[in-house]
Amino acid sequence: MRGFASIGLVRPKTRGNVGAVIRAAHCYGAAMVAIEGPRCEVVESTDTQKGYRHLPIIRGEDMRSMVPYGAVPVAVDLVDDAESLFAFQHPAQAFYVFGPEDGTLGRKHLEWCPRRVMIPMRGCSNLAATVNVILYDRAAKANRMERGISYANLEAA
Repeated sequence: MRGFASIGLVRPKTRGNVGAVIRAAHCYGAAMVAIEGPRCEVVESTDTQKGYRHLPIIRGEDMRSMVPYGAVPVAVDLVDDAESLFAFQHPAQAFYVFGPEDGTLGRKHLEWCPRRVMIPMRGCSNLAATVNVILYDRAAKANRMERGISYANLEAA
């Protein structure tokens, strides 16, 4: 698939989740991980694949200023107007923005994200698990497109 995926974490709470997100980003070939706020330090020992050695980890106080050039910001949150991941078409150049484990993104971040997606489920998911699901879904849909398999073909099977 042409393009790239990058990850933005807004005020992540736990070091374990940050390490697991970096591992997922590395495993799925994400271009970078951006972290807003000083709430949690990156702890290398929680990233057992040592993904931090293979992709940029950027820290800052304003997530919007860390969006890669040309990327479409996609808020991943349980908000009323979010698209279901089941039917979501990922932008070729995507910057997925995830809120903290103990909250949502809020208006400050949602107002500049033109796309919003949510994983249909009961309740909410762990931050690192959510990043894994989004990146897996992107990879799976890209693989289907490369092989010429559409949703219509899947439903007929």
